Amino acid sequence: MTVSPTRRHAALAALALDDEALLKACEVEYFIGSGPGGQHRNTTASGVRLTHGPTELSVSATERRSQVQNKGVALERLREGLRVLTFVPKKRHKTQPTKGSQRRRLETKKRTGEKKASRGGKGDW
Repeated sequence: MTVSPTRRHAALAALALDDEALLKACEVEYFIGSGPGGQHRNTTASGVRLTHGPTELSVSATERRSQVQNKGVALERLREGLRVLTFVPKKRHKTQPTKGSQRRRLETKKRTGEKKASRGGKGDW
């Protein structure tokens, strides 16, 4: 996954913030969660969706019946998503196999071929 440097920088800046400041930097949306859970789940707006504008990262939480608990879970998920955005993969360099490993590979192939050749065919019965 390639992330633009500006998005990565915004994610690093957001991770440095405390919970209150991070919530102020996000757009918080409350909604009615759907799915199983009975009448309470279908009638209260306990679902929370956090959208962090600078990184365009959006997370939601609807597992709990409490809006406050869902906000805490969504904040944890947002921090985890921001950590993923800050990951910088190591640059890989193409290497060549050593002469010794090439020689060992060829010797193994030669031994396998000799073993198969010595098995004999169906005509020997």
